[in-house]
Amino acid sequence: MNTTELNPNLTAAPQEVGLSAKRLACVSTTTQKFINEERLAGAVTVVARRGKIAHFETQGMMDIESAKPMQKDTIFRIYSMTKPIAAVAIMMLYEDGKLQLDAPASVYIPELGGLKVTKDPDAETLGLVEVDREMAVLDLMRHTAGLPGAARYMAGKTAIDERYREVGLHRLHVCNLQEMVERLGKIPLLYQPGSKWHYSIAADVLGRLVEVISGQSFDVFLAERIFQPLGMVDTGFYVPSEKIDQFAGMYGPKPGGGLQAVDAPEGGTGHISETSFKRNPKFLSAGGGLVSTAADFSKFCLMLSCKGALDRKRLMKAESVELMTSNHLPEHLVPLDKKPEARYAGLGFGLGVSVRVQQTDWIPASQIREYGWIGGASTEFWISPRDELVAITLAQHLPFSE
Repeated sequence: MNTTELNPNLTAAPQEVGLSAKRLACVSTTTQKFINEERLAGAVTVVARRGKIAHFETQGMMDIESAKPMQKDTIFRIYSMTKPIAAVAIMMLYEDGKLQLDAPASVYIPELGGLKVTKDPDAETLGLVEVDREMAVLDLMRHTAGLPGAARYMAGKTAIDERYREVGLHRLHVCNLQEMVERLGKIPLLYQPGSKWHYSIAADVLGRLVEVISGQSFDVFLAERIFQPLGMVDTGFYVPSEKIDQFAGMYGPKPGGGLQAVDAPEGGTGHISETSFKRNPKFLSAGGGLVSTAADFSKFCLMLSCKGALDRKRLMKAESVELMTSNHLPEHLVPLDKKPEARYAGLGFGLGVSVRVQQTDWIPASQIREYGWIGGASTEFWISPRDELVAITLAQHLPFSE
């Protein structure tokens, strides 16, 4: 695909930024292999270096039923790739001097103060103890707050999981962010804050934190401070009716082989609805609520890769990007997964992004300090500070296609 249709200031031929066109062709070959094997319906891939996009290709179908090819402006549910965007919003407020990362979260959200913690998350009875310390804003950003993840409150079977459902965490689609933290204020924590990395609802709390500190709704803050300055014109919490033809279908494995259309849950709630991502949601999930395009998300990644600025617009200080994309987990909590071929092998966690802290045989070309994250429907990005390199893959497949 010819990248000249993007902003010319953000595009370059591969050789202009020290990339090999032959090596970049391997990206297309690998993607096509996934499509031919019916592991993906289609995908958009982007590779950029030194602030310039050198590869931007569409392959396969965005809608199998209507035989509609993947488009340059196809809109994807990026799910958990919303989290780094929420983290940038918090870093902006940190730069503004409006919050401290090491402050207790209850300073800004009183509902999160005075919580207790379960003695054993897997026990059949609910035994509670006092917290050793309150969760900090930093804990929310690095997933060490002790809050539960969706697997617990949607389908867990222990006493604490039942408690989560009693307060309505399995029905967040009917909440706004304030109502969510009110529910969280009635639950015990799974773990002592800071004691364990546990992927959780903490990112959604960041959305409420943005609202409390900025005085704006989360969607308005993102639009005014991030999307509009970067020219991310197709990114938001839903696809407006005039752009619905750009919206990719969601696919999953068909029994016996091949692909079939599958339901796409609402971001951050797991709720299945025919209107998921097609109307403005009540729950503005900072953990998984956004839709975006490859062009839009490329601008966000390029801003991070270029240390907080893009196309003469500065959104963050370089020091803030460095802070956000450094590992913030203590040594005993890394890597996130000890298994050498696991997805989280060799990874620590920064503020809203994973950070590579160890080399692994599973991904031999990876580098220490690479950072990025994934979305549940087979979207992924990573950024190499050393090589000033950005790589993005956007597809729509549930579960995540490795």
